[in-house]
Amino acid sequence: MADGSSETKSSNQMWGGRFASGPDAIMEEINASIGFDKKLYAQDIRGSIAHATMLAHQGIISAEDKDKIVHGLDTILSEIDSGAFEFSRRLEDIHMNIEARLAALIGPAAGRLHTARSRNDQVALDFRLWVKEELQKTEKALTGLIAAFLDRAEEHAETVMPGFTHLQTAQPVTFGHHCMAYVEMFGRDRARVRHAIEHMDESPIGAAALAGTGFPIDRHMTAKALGFREPTRNSIDTVSDRDFALEFLSIAAIAATHLSRLAEEIVIWSTPQFGFIRLSDAFSTGSSIMPQKKNPDAAELVRAKTGRVNGSLVALLTVMKGLPLAYSKDMQEDKEQVFDAAKSLELAIAAMTGMIRDVTIRADRMKAAAGSGYSTATDLADWLVREAGLPFRDAHHVTGRVVALAEQKGCDLADLPLAELQAINSAITDKVYGVLTVEASVASRTSFGGTAPSEVRKQIAWWRARN
Repeated sequence: MADGSSETKSSNQMWGGRFASGPDAIMEEINASIGFDKKLYAQDIRGSIAHATMLAHQGIISAEDKDKIVHGLDTILSEIDSGAFEFSRRLEDIHMNIEARLAALIGPAAGRLHTARSRNDQVALDFRLWVKEELQKTEKALTGLIAAFLDRAEEHAETVMPGFTHLQTAQPVTFGHHCMAYVEMFGRDRARVRHAIEHMDESPIGAAALAGTGFPIDRHMTAKALGFREPTRNSIDTVSDRDFALEFLSIAAIAATHLSRLAEEIVIWSTPQFGFIRLSDAFSTGSSIMPQKKNPDAAELVRAKTGRVNGSLVALLTVMKGLPLAYSKDMQEDKEQVFDAAKSLELAIAAMTGMIRDVTIRADRMKAAAGSGYSTATDLADWLVREAGLPFRDAHHVTGRVVALAEQKGCDLADLPLAELQAINSAITDKVYGVLTVEASVASRTSFGGTAPSEVRKQIAWWRARN
């Protein structure tokens, strides 16, 4: 029969490694969130000051206790800002760490702060305040990125480049027009940010654990003090809701996808095969063994960070998908995803804004490529419809024969002799040469939102008035 000592030894080995002290260590490890939610300290203190002020105004706590609480919280804020505050994993989260320190500073009055609230509505408030502030930062960052594109678009409103579909040369466009495509994309991202701020502009504090409170609190007062439009309207939904975090991650994922598409173009355009742009040294690196190389590392990392942001969105959607109302501890897993995505997005926007402002545009290479692949073939077809009266399908067929002839002769469309063009269709006149150059092609695209320099400048002016 085994003795007790060997049984105990066997039991301890079950936990092993960092959990050698048994279930208590495991519970502390899985339960504690202070390692990441300490990021919310400023929001937690701000919310507590507003709550204490409201409690005193409503006569729920004394003015004296309120003053002690506010002074203590201001002291704690200074301690954390200076790095003097000691966070404890034993106290689980940011709320309990601050509350414990407050009690040490001001004594029993600290216990009155938690009147008429719960950690459920407290964390909902802290997190919502943080996300709202982050959205405001994102809005400002996107405005800066849009401004960078507007400057490059204005500079290159007449710079001709190939437009692509399927990454094959399609029709000539201007680089200014291409830049304005990204203005539209990032403009939609900014609009989503603004809508999300408006959508989430409600204060959770006062919902308490899930049912509200019997104390005569004034939730409109705390909402106003914290910069919210109004308080939330259902206490159960308030502590259950993480839509604001999901909206942030959704917006971040879409914006990161746009940044990734831009990064991919930068990577492609900076290759010797394209040579459309030259990256500055600030946003590229050299090779450890190939001295001729200049790698677009910043763009590649922006492209990669999209995977992190998308992963964060999927992770939080998965956490929330099966939770019954109201609060569940699962929701503790919401913050790290948002914090990581916010950091990735902020860095990606900053890097891309820098790249767009610093990049050198090689207009000569763009122009040379713009005429490749018979990019003005559609202009020829349109001319045949407009000037020769051909149905478009017939014009398309004629144009195909003209392109085949140019391929056979190894020349551009504009270099084909008129006699050979008329041999394909007698309605072609020498006026056709006016549409076969890339400059004439882009100048003719004057439809609203088109690539003609005149239209590009109109769109730049419209956006500058709104940026």
